[in-house]
Amino acid sequence: MLYFEDREGGEKGFYPLIFICSLFLFAGCNSKPSNPNANITMEAFSDLKTPEYVLNVDKIRGSIVSLCNSDVGRTVSDRHVRNYYFGNGKFLWIDRYGVDSRADSLLAYIKTVESIGFASSAFYVDDIARDLERVRTLDFDDNTNTANMVLARLEYHLTKAFLRYATGQRFGFVNPRYLLNRLDTLENSSREAPVFRCLFDINIERPDAAFFAGALRKIANDSVGDFLKQVQPVDTMYYRLKGELKSAVQADYRMKVVCNMERFRWRESGKPALDGKYIVVNVPAFHLYAFGGDSVLEMRVGCGARKTKTPLLTSAIERMEVNPIWSIPMSIVRKEVSPHAGDTGYFSRNRYYIVERESGERMSVAGVTAAMLKSGEYRVAQEGGEGNSLGRIVFRFANNFSVFLHDTSSKGVFARSYRGVSHGCVRVQRPFDLAVFLLEEPDEWLLDRLRISMDIKPETPRGLEYIEDESHNRHLVNVLQVRPEVPLFITYYTIYPDADGRLNTYPDVYGYDEIIYQNIKPFLK
Repeated sequence: MLYFEDREGGEKGFYPLIFICSLFLFAGCNSKPSNPNANITMEAFSDLKTPEYVLNVDKIRGSIVSLCNSDVGRTVSDRHVRNYYFGNGKFLWIDRYGVDSRADSLLAYIKTVESIGFASSAFYVDDIARDLERVRTLDFDDNTNTANMVLARLEYHLTKAFLRYATGQRFGFVNPRYLLNRLDTLENSSREAPVFRCLFDINIERPDAAFFAGALRKIANDSVGDFLKQVQPVDTMYYRLKGELKSAVQADYRMKVVCNMERFRWRESGKPALDGKYIVVNVPAFHLYAFGGDSVLEMRVGCGARKTKTPLLTSAIERMEVNPIWSIPMSIVRKEVSPHAGDTGYFSRNRYYIVERESGERMSVAGVTAAMLKSGEYRVAQEGGEGNSLGRIVFRFANNFSVFLHDTSSKGVFARSYRGVSHGCVRVQRPFDLAVFLLEEPDEWLLDRLRISMDIKPETPRGLEYIEDESHNRHLVNVLQVRPEVPLFITYYTIYPDADGRLNTYPDVYGYDEIIYQNIKPFLK
């Protein structure tokens, strides 16, 4: 027989076992049975009180605080649970009737975590099941399983498992903005005060105070099952990978599946609709996919080297520039160009020129020293056209890194299997085809003007006639606006479907799988 004592030691309430047992024997997740013992009075059981069944609020809270103090969980949900109980938050799962069917609703979900690669122990499945059984059978003792201790453990473990599972499934079990943006330091950064390069610039949703407050209200409102259903991942690739996990035997492949399942838990805030054209660059595959209706244009790409990684981002292609001038980034000027200061032959061969930033005046190469180039007061650029490092066309999109998609004068890179070759930009194998994809119903003369400008043989009689006259300008197109703008996703998946839908695996070229794995490892089987 369980009953509560008040804080002064007097009787606060005396509640018979039949109240507790009836809830577990007859209550389902969506049913509320009538109590057949509603007319039985407390006095009828007053002679059955035994000390081991006395529930004391202060002792339960004390045990919960002890659990908080010994808890070393590092997730944002773990910290929220500790703060809630340290703040004297009210009991969520236990009351004068014990623990009801809400606990069973949660247990039904967390019992399935092994199917997504996690260990049931990370969600206290066995601990919760054992303590529920102790409450149902009044199996208490006067040592480590007193009624107060058992109910304290249930209260704490149920809340922790609930928030850990719900938060992880809804937002992911790791935060990529934190993990991936603390890897590479900037050149001028010190060991004492490191400044990191931003490598993950995708606005993914993260749990906030409102999410946690709403989640706890779901417990109080008996909406546990509905809420846990709502927080499940929405991307179909997540469930396809979940199916892969069933037959994944090799440890390396299981790790790869689990890491990519984690990526598909992340939800992007304000993600563009995929009901029209869009482009995906998958860095580990060194591949680009341009989706438009029922067709897919795919091509090889070159991406940033491991030291100069291509940032992961979402944007939209706004315009294309034909025969662009390359304004060389200062990092390259300082490291690669400045040693050749004053070497007119080097600058001539590469078609580089120097401009004073303040005046906009072109400078004599012979008169500019290495120190002047490193000062940042001068800009080094490469003439557009043949031999330009950006090739014949560049695809511009808003971003915080001055990166873009572009053609290249070094076509041999696309024959390599490993194509981590750039300083962060993405080199595309079929730039003309990508330009055609981006244009909205271009006429044949526009396409031929683009071909001529890119030094590609025209295909129409008008175009062929045009190039026969050598006096004609060969730069017929300078800038082409992309309307409507086409969403671009630069992503990182080491398991990803090809254009035919077949799953392919790719090397972890930047080591991101390993980082995710190490941080998700405490949850794994």
